[in-house]
Amino acid sequence: MKPFFFICLFLVFVSCKKTDMQLTKITAETMTIDNSIKPLEAIDSMITPYKEELIAEMQQVLTYTPKDLLKNDGNKQSSLGNLMVDICFEIANPIFKNQTKKPIDFAMLNHGGIRATISKGKVTKEHAFQLMPFENELVVVEITGEKIIELVDYFIKSERAHPLSKDVELIIDKNGYDLKIKGLEFDKNKRYTVLTSDYLQNGGSKMNFFKTQKS
Repeated sequence: MKPFFFICLFLVFVSCKKTDMQLTKITAETMTIDNSIKPLEAIDSMITPYKEELIAEMQQVLTYTPKDLLKNDGNKQSSLGNLMVDICFEIANPIFKNQTKKPIDFAMLNHGGIRATISKGKVTKEHAFQLMPFENELVVVEITGEKIIELVDYFIKSERAHPLSKDVELIIDKNGYDLKIKGLEFDKNKRYTVLTSDYLQNGGSKMNFFKTQKS
């Protein structure tokens, strides 16, 4: 039995011995992804029902537009930007008002957040997802009159048509500007509630006037 015991002990010792491993070779292969790669039938048959269901849902018609909606068909505003920001306002304002008993004063989004256009004709769910393909959330921030002045200065100096809701009437001329919000003259001593995206509320697009405000 002793020889057998020592053999077992030796094998345990050898198997537990730490072996330093070193990398000796790295290989790589470039593979072109094109139609020469044939799909696997098993995977294809599993995905197909979900794909067809998704396509059918994305093709659902939401509304109709009699003209092309574009993000660059105006100087400081655009048809598509105005539509987007007004829709966001109309959806969010009743919810905010119900929760806080206060209305939203106006809404502002950013030109760069518009990622597609909508051509004349039927408007589908797919258009909506293409238009705003991000997971941003709408937020309401309360900002001071001084921050509103910063917002307007930013808007005037910017060369892009950042969407402003119809609650804002801003007339710009060589002597400055005239600002009305919800039909009333701007009051620099008042605090205003502004609907925007969480991206902009965090200072995106250099809109730092939103960044430190109460939300």
